[in-house]
Amino acid sequence: MEGSEQIKPELHKSTTGVEYISAGDIRDFEKSGDTYLFHSDNAVVSVQFLTPALFRFKLVRKSRPLQLEFSRVIEPAAAASRAEVVFTAHEDSYELKTAALTVTLTKAPFGLTVRDAQGRVISEDEANGYGWTKEHLLFSTKKAQGENYYGFGEKTGDLNKKGTVQSMWNTDVYAPHVPEIVELYQSIPFLLAAKGESVYGLFLDNPGKTEFDLNGGETYRISCHTGDLEYYFLYGPTMKDVVGQYTFLTGRMPIPPKWAIGYHQSRYSYETDLEVRELAQNFRNKEIPCDVIYLDIHYMDEYRVFTWHPTRFPQPQKLLGDLRKDGFRIVPIVDPGVKKDAKYIVYREGVTHEHFCKYLEGQTYTGVVWPGESAFPDFTNTETQKWWGAKHAGFVADGIEGIWNDMNEPAIFNETKTMDLEVMHGNDGDPKTHGELHNHYGLLMSKATYEGLKEQLDGKRPFVLTRAGYSSIQKYAAVWTGDNRSFWEHLAMSVPMILNMGLSGIAFAGADVGGFAHHTNGELLARWTQVGAFLPYFRNHSAIGFARQEPWSFGEEFEAVVKKYIEMRYVFLPHLYTLFHEASVSGLPVVRPLVLEYPQDPKTYNMSDEFLFGDSILIAPITQPGTDHRAVYLPAGTWVDYHTGEVHEGGRTILAHAPLDVLPMYVKQGAVFATGNVVQHSGEKQDITFHVYAGTGSYSFYEDDAETFAYQDGAYNLLRLEQRVEGSQLLLTWTEEHSGYESADQLTFQIHLQGGRTETHTVSKAAGNLAITL
Repeated sequence: MEGSEQIKPELHKSTTGVEYISAGDIRDFEKSGDTYLFHSDNAVVSVQFLTPALFRFKLVRKSRPLQLEFSRVIEPAAAASRAEVVFTAHEDSYELKTAALTVTLTKAPFGLTVRDAQGRVISEDEANGYGWTKEHLLFSTKKAQGENYYGFGEKTGDLNKKGTVQSMWNTDVYAPHVPEIVELYQSIPFLLAAKGESVYGLFLDNPGKTEFDLNGGETYRISCHTGDLEYYFLYGPTMKDVVGQYTFLTGRMPIPPKWAIGYHQSRYSYETDLEVRELAQNFRNKEIPCDVIYLDIHYMDEYRVFTWHPTRFPQPQKLLGDLRKDGFRIVPIVDPGVKKDAKYIVYREGVTHEHFCKYLEGQTYTGVVWPGESAFPDFTNTETQKWWGAKHAGFVADGIEGIWNDMNEPAIFNETKTMDLEVMHGNDGDPKTHGELHNHYGLLMSKATYEGLKEQLDGKRPFVLTRAGYSSIQKYAAVWTGDNRSFWEHLAMSVPMILNMGLSGIAFAGADVGGFAHHTNGELLARWTQVGAFLPYFRNHSAIGFARQEPWSFGEEFEAVVKKYIEMRYVFLPHLYTLFHEASVSGLPVVRPLVLEYPQDPKTYNMSDEFLFGDSILIAPITQPGTDHRAVYLPAGTWVDYHTGEVHEGGRTILAHAPLDVLPMYVKQGAVFATGNVVQHSGEKQDITFHVYAGTGSYSFYEDDAETFAYQDGAYNLLRLEQRVEGSQLLLTWTEEHSGYESADQLTFQIHLQGGRTETHTVSKAAGNLAITL
């Protein structure tokens, strides 16, 4: 006997032919404050300009309430911004015009076209391009204009994402990290569409699962699995303009403490205080610079967060104090999973004060991670963020100034790898399911950590490293690319990953040098260290059960190369710190794909194996074993081999000689940058030398106390240097654009002239100029 179960609707395919519902035609409009509302057959569309070149678009099905509040990731200053708009109603369309853009909304069929001030089409919707499927998947389909696509944060594959699908769902992926894995730990739903010098961006602000299908040829589609369709359209016209607008919208990073951009050493795990002390002593005995040592989960008491193991680390305060005297900081890992244990104060407080995620019926959600069955803080509530931040006070009292957030996708040891999607988040009084807010979890944990540390560190800058995040994570944490492998392919893949993160607002990013899992070898470690020395975040990290990969692990030959490039990191530290200041002001990345600086050069559009350190130092890493030569493309200009002084004209490819101890590096003529002498850690004073590659160019050198937030109150220096050639002379001038921090009253210049000739000059800062005979 059969029951009604046999005629469940999901067992029978629809024969109506209706696979999706269109938003329909626009019937009327109204204005609400600065927002224009357009009512279609099945939806409500809102358009709101924040700047002349940046507007917010939102589509809501009529069955759902229209909410126009800005999400938590939008900067208050951006949310408060408005642009002057001229609105015109035509018979078949509506037009919104600013000084930079004209947005036309056709009535039937509904669609949106964006033109620049000269009337050129920037972006155009496909006819009937807005709608939703019977599974309630909202989408927008747009015409492809022959663009190349960049951004999307942390993604595998090449730099240019044209012809791919990019899915946003924070996921713990231990293996494999290959191009077909489209979901990793970070979700940055930000697309840069570039066609020559015309560039626009789309930021899809939805913390549920979203997708960008760029594989359609003549069209591409963005879609949301939950919530509403809300995106921000950002027009350049240049890629730099769009990155600047995106970081205006979602925030820019604060300047990190200088120790955080030095060399970091980690392993899963350094298991005892004796092992940590021996490690630190080896660095100092071998005179290999190092600022930070990490502690993975073994430092904890049965993996309970905010605890120290009673026998492995019996005197943490003394350990940290002793290491601090020798220039080391300790950064411990902190995961979100709180061990279910009634005797454990953190768990007890979380239950008592309702800080943990719950099911709708009130039961605390638990999942299995390192401590066993664990509860998870609901970081969508401000009070929980404050509670979690305050729990770091014990660490700060012990001498901790930085925290490593891991497993915060959140990662759970189950089939889905994460929290049940029906778990409810309080969301400060606007409850939503985990499926709707999943990608916010790591972001909000990092926010809670950063703000808690900042409150407790008495004016010092905190350092937070996170595995998971969402747009605006740059305001709170550095990012690393997670559990990579000790494969040459992963070394190569790390470069475009980090470059796209930089284009997505995350200037402070890097990959585990040497590879986390699998067995590395001396050659791979040496080559990876060369790359890591010129990436924003520089950490060597390896996994339990695999070969150790400290700098001295593979014999003297490889140790010498690793040491050389760690030292080079510190030589370039003054310049790197200046680049971080620039990122904090402009949002531009520290390391840059060539396409960012040379958008008119088609050869740069998918240049995934070279990058620029700042705007004028080209790095061309070796990413294959047994290789001592490689092709290097030099864009337009004149370039000087950093190691030999040999001059090359750009716009062509050269063959670079790169034995094991040589990383191909080229400096553009006209460049100026600052270096320092080799030190053992960032706390040691460096003597600054300005390298001047004779030509036409400028440089703004930044310095402050490198440790506190006093720079925000004006305690910093900004020295502007400019050079130009007049006849047979190189004229170098400098002015203090801002002076609020005590510094040297003399400047040292190393002038790089033709033929590899150099001259060194030390002059008074007050002189303001220097003339050199060429």
